[in-house]
Amino acid sequence: MTGLKVRQAEDLGPQFVKNPHRMVGQDGAFSISLDDGKALWFFGDTLIGYRVPGDSLWYINGFAVGADDMSGRGTIEQMLTNTGLLLPDQDAGTGLKNYRYILNEDGTLRSLVPLLADEHPSQIRVWCQHGVQLNGKLYLSFIKVEMIPQSEVLGTNEKGEVLPVNFKVLGSGLAVGDAQSWEFRRIYHNGSDILWGPDDPHFGSAIFPDFEEKMLYLYGVHLDQTDRIQKCCLARVGFDDVENLAKYEYLMSHKPQWDPRVEEAITLFIEAPSEVSVSYNQHLGAYLAVHSWRTTEKIVGRTAPQLWGPWSEETVLWTAQIDQKPLPYPRMVYAGKEHPELSRYNGKTIFITYIEFEEYYPHLVRLTLE
Repeated sequence: MTGLKVRQAEDLGPQFVKNPHRMVGQDGAFSISLDDGKALWFFGDTLIGYRVPGDSLWYINGFAVGADDMSGRGTIEQMLTNTGLLLPDQDAGTGLKNYRYILNEDGTLRSLVPLLADEHPSQIRVWCQHGVQLNGKLYLSFIKVEMIPQSEVLGTNEKGEVLPVNFKVLGSGLAVGDAQSWEFRRIYHNGSDILWGPDDPHFGSAIFPDFEEKMLYLYGVHLDQTDRIQKCCLARVGFDDVENLAKYEYLMSHKPQWDPRVEEAITLFIEAPSEVSVSYNQHLGAYLAVHSWRTTEKIVGRTAPQLWGPWSEETVLWTAQIDQKPLPYPRMVYAGKEHPELSRYNGKTIFITYIEFEEYYPHLVRLTLE
């Protein structure tokens, strides 16, 4: 038993639709609390242009967009990665308002962790994960992926159906900068910005700072190639050692016991995609993890007495209400997570977002727990 039950739920709709930048879709939507009381919202692929009513966002002239950069194709003028906005108002009762996108000097949306000169978006992309602000530094987590051309795709979901965009994960890493200049540099280990490889958990899916212990806990999800199950693991590192990969330890048992070898990391829970949130919920008197259930309409929650568990079985918190009009590809819902800085009444009321691939805006839901 989890003790986790939803008493009331309200769908607050897609967010950031009305914006002055002609932004017509973005995913990811991780939120990071900042020292000044604001929150940084961190996004993945962000599309600039306009939509044609009735047309799929992911099919241009009848063909799947595939691996190619969408900039200049169809009605999409530009595709960016890792954009962000500042949300000063934490009252989300009727939706997210008064937000301000982080911009370049010319007024265009800024990519916080931009691609390098040798990273073309038709081959390599860097997508946002979570982040944390420590000692005046802002750390942003990312996954690095290799795009797969449509001609090489044999089927990517459990039914063997082909999605309009396909990729394989190369690994995950961290970038460090500040919340004034918004300039970030990637952290390297042995000459590589990939700190955890393709078979490792993608640490930084969720980051939890323990300010009493001065210890940072990083949750990471990976697909186990043996049983094809998504598994979530846990790493930790001291605040002063975030940029030193050799200082990281990985949970090897729930006692808890830690080991410097990532291959010893145990599974906390399963079937979370690469996006997840972890917070301490005072109302529940427990830690709360929220994630999508695979890429279905279900958003689930789990509780645990400690950051490392043991974690309960999943409880369905919300089932996304999706427009069931036919699509030229299998429908996908993903990126479910909580935004704990928005919570009310010590966590009795929480706010979650998810992404439906065709809608392609963060969709906000308010939940009141028993």
